[in-house]
Amino acid sequence: MTDQQLPNAGVARRLAAIVYDSFLVFGLLFVAVLIPSVLIGNHQPVSVDNEQVIHQLQPMLSGIGLQLYLLTVGSAFFCWFWHNNGQTLAMQAWRLRIETMDGNKPGWGQCLLRLLAASLSIAALGAGYWWIWIDKDQLSWHDRLSKTRLVVLPKKNH
Repeated sequence: MTDQQLPNAGVARRLAAIVYDSFLVFGLLFVAVLIPSVLIGNHQPVSVDNEQVIHQLQPMLSGIGLQLYLLTVGSAFFCWFWHNNGQTLAMQAWRLRIETMDGNKPGWGQCLLRLLAASLSIAALGAGYWWIWIDKDQLSWHDRLSKTRLVVLPKKNH
């Protein structure tokens, strides 16, 4: 079976990979917050009226700055793996790969567009994923918008 003939992934396999990847991204974001908080954090205890001691994070490690930092780290994770391998670790486990419609590796712009469109697909209560069930080619919203597709790789014979 050539790459052009590989079937597009269905909803269940995609969702399984999303769940798996979410654990990996959670760990990555945990480390992403831990590193700067240890390196530049001012860990001075602050007493409050009820005698509890709390630790304050520097303003750079909170609010919009932290959110943008974590968004960048998470986006870089997906885009780097998709651009270089076409797969995250979860996608390898589920034998999935992202490729362009003609079977090539996606470019950086396609990866970023796919990530943004996938976020919209999820934000719309998963409608972009459920669309696969009615699309004639089993493509999601983010597949169509980024001109990429998620294919199922054949099992390796040992």
